[in-house]
Amino acid sequence: MAGSLTPREGVLAGILTATAGFVDGVAFIHLGGYFVSFMSGNSTRAGADIAQGEPLAWAKAMGLVAFFVTGVVVSSLAVHLRSSRGDRPEPAGPRSTAVWVSMAFLLLAALMSLVPVLRVAVPPAVAAGMGAVNGTFTRGGEVTVGLTYMTGTLVKTGQHLALALTGGNRVVWLRFLALWAAIALGSAIGAFAYLAWGLGALWVAVVLLAGIAAMLDLRRHRGAVD
Repeated sequence: MAGSLTPREGVLAGILTATAGFVDGVAFIHLGGYFVSFMSGNSTRAGADIAQGEPLAWAKAMGLVAFFVTGVVVSSLAVHLRSSRGDRPEPAGPRSTAVWVSMAFLLLAALMSLVPVLRVAVPPAVAAGMGAVNGTFTRGGEVTVGLTYMTGTLVKTGQHLALALTGGNRVVWLRFLALWAAIALGSAIGAFAYLAWGLGALWVAVVLLAGIAAMLDLRRHRGAVD
């Protein structure tokens, strides 16, 4: 969980969460009120759509959910494959593989956005990318820090705030609050970026994720050399 991250890992989680918020802000406006990161929101939209007799809108929401899960599966398989390699397995800690997979999906989406006939496939690719990035912080195949869903993070914020008020650790709740703030700020920036650049704003996320993944690999390589 976020409370157990080192300061450096906490900063990384915040940047990745802000990036996910950025992408969600871009997609939310582009899709007219659907999400690529927040699947609980899409599940609610799907229920409301089908209740109002809008099967195509229901399929749109559920399709995004399906592609998000697909991204999680692809990322998890990639992390497992790299971690099980005998030559240089990826150590415990932030998984650069998951970030690379997320970046690859977003790069594909950004490239497809340049071709009008392919733009319909952009949201599914972006949703897959947002699912993939959640594999960055894992332990034993399980996600330890969810980067794109903040409801549980807000619950943790409240719980640890209550503990602080009763004499417990006085700062842990701030770490959870910071993650929520990161996705909120990122989504606002993403929304403004979409209004300015349209789907071209996705390139910002591509560059950010590529830089983060490269940095993680460089640190891993230096650790192996040392």
